[in-house]
Amino acid sequence: MSSIFSTLTYAFGQPVAKAQLKSQPADFQVEEQIAYSLSGEGEHLWLWLEKEGENTDWVAQQLAKWAGIKLRDVGYAGLKDRQAITRQWFSLYLPGREDPDLSLFQFENMRILRHTRHQRKLQTGGLSANRFILTLRAVDGDKTQIETRLNQIQQQGVPNYFGEQRFGRNEHNLVMAQRLFNGELTRLKPAQRSLYISAARSFIFNAVLAERIRHQAWNQAWVGDVFQLEGSDKWFVDDGSADLTQRVKLADLHPTGAMVGAGELPTQQQARELEQAVLAEHQAWCSALAELGLKQDRRALRVMPMDLHWQWLADDVLQLAFTLRPGSYATMVVREIFNLNDAA
Repeated sequence: MSSIFSTLTYAFGQPVAKAQLKSQPADFQVEEQIAYSLSGEGEHLWLWLEKEGENTDWVAQQLAKWAGIKLRDVGYAGLKDRQAITRQWFSLYLPGREDPDLSLFQFENMRILRHTRHQRKLQTGGLSANRFILTLRAVDGDKTQIETRLNQIQQQGVPNYFGEQRFGRNEHNLVMAQRLFNGELTRLKPAQRSLYISAARSFIFNAVLAERIRHQAWNQAWVGDVFQLEGSDKWFVDDGSADLTQRVKLADLHPTGAMVGAGELPTQQQARELEQAVLAEHQAWCSALAELGLKQDRRALRVMPMDLHWQWLADDVLQLAFTLRPGSYATMVVREIFNLNDAA
C-alpha cells in the first residue's frame, strides 16, 4: 500500500490479516453491468469483450485500428485494471458501414463474447455497477476474525475512498498535478490533463473522508450534511427532515464529501466546519481546481458492497465476490480486511 494510503484512517481498525492479491490475472476478475437494453440497431457497434493483462486504453487503440476508425470514435465506460481478467463493453462508431469482419479480430489476450448494434456511443461512467470476483492467496490470519470483519462490511459498508489506481504508480499523477498547477505543463493531451486534475481532486476527497472516519461519522448523519440517495448520483442538503438519521443508518442515504471546485461548499454547520478545516490544508490545490473551471460536486462517503459472498478455496485461499457502484474501488473493500503483499 502506497505512502498516501498508509495515513488514511480505517473504518473498523487495522486489518486483521495479510494476503496476496493478483498473483495471476484470474485472481482479479471484473465484469461490467449496464442497466439498459441494447436495441440491436444503430450506428454504433457494441462489443462485449474479455481481456487479460491489457489496459483499457491499449485495447481501445487496437479496436480503432481493427475497425479503421479514429480513437475518439471508440467508447468505453471506464478504465479497468491491467493485471486482471475483465469483461468490458466498448462501442465503435460506424455510420453507414457494415460490421468489421469478426474473424479478423485475433489478439492473444482478448476475445469478443458478444456484439450488437445500438444508437448511442458508450459514455464514460455509463454503467450501473461492476461485479468483482477476487481470489486472495497466502492468507495469514485468524479465519474467525476475517469473517467477523466481512460481516461488518456486509452490514455497514466501507469508506468510499478513491483507490491507488487513481493516483498512478508511485503517485505519479499527483506529482504531475502539482506541475500542472505550477504552470509547467502547457502541452498536455486532454486525457492526461483530466487524469491529473482528477487525481488531485480525489486526493482531497480522501482527506475529507479520512477526517470523517476519525470522528466516527463517515456512516452517520451530521448536522448540515449533504446526502446522496443509494443508487443515485444526485445529492441534496440537510433539510431538517426527522428521518434522515434513520435513513443513513439503513443505508438508504449516504453522507457525502467535497469534490472541490468553484463556489461555496453546500454543507452547513458541523459538516461544513470539518470540510473547511481539511480544505484549508490543501488551499493551493483547491484554488487551482476552481481556477480550472471545476464546479463543486459531491461523492458518497460510504459504499455498500452488494451481494457480498465469500468462500474458502483452501486453508489459505479466500475468494470474495461482490458488486460495487461505478467509481468505487474493490481494493478499498479488501483494504479493510487485509494488508496486501506486493504480488503485482
